[in-house]
Amino acid sequence: MAVREWLRDRRLLAAIVVLALAAGTAQLLLWWIGPAPRANAFVGPPRSGYTLSDFKLTQYGQDGLPSFRITAPRLERREGDDSLYINAPQFDLPSNQPDVPDWRGHSLYGWVNHNGTLLKLQGPVYISRPAFDHTPATEMRTSDVTAWPKENRLETAAATQIRQGTSTITGVGMRANLNNKHLELLDDVHSTLMPSKRGS
Repeated sequence: MAVREWLRDRRLLAAIVVLALAAGTAQLLLWWIGPAPRANAFVGPPRSGYTLSDFKLTQYGQDGLPSFRITAPRLERREGDDSLYINAPQFDLPSNQPDVPDWRGHSLYGWVNHNGTLLKLQGPVYISRPAFDHTPATEMRTSDVTAWPKENRLETAAATQIRQGTSTITGVGMRANLNNKHLELLDDVHSTLMPSKRGS
């Protein structure tokens, strides 16, 4: 009787050992041939490197002179590309010439690349310069302007209206170089040239 119980206990112990070895072997096989665990694909929304309220920014060129100035109620600097996203910017494009006033304007939104060489003005854009010497006041109304502030160049593919003194020119698409006063309207150009008033 005692021998039978001893054999039965020994068989039970052997069965437990065999089952434990089988479970361990199955787990190792699953780990070895199974697919790799899936990475968490959720990254989350982009976060701002910093946010400024009611700020003023001046960008200087290599000559040490200001290439543009911006004031706005809000600016965000994004991590990753280090570009600036601006709400309702008001901007100056300095002439850096004696007795020549700066160009000034505003737009709905603005974007500046990380090194300040590219400026995008989004939504309606208004740019003006007061009269000086024999040059009458100038104003420009357009939208979605791309500007290169260090070169004083800008362009747009949108409809543009330019008014200088009593003359008005409209067209679609515009390129301008503010340094050499070269301005080009690209398509569907119409002009209204009114005679200037003669002095008495």
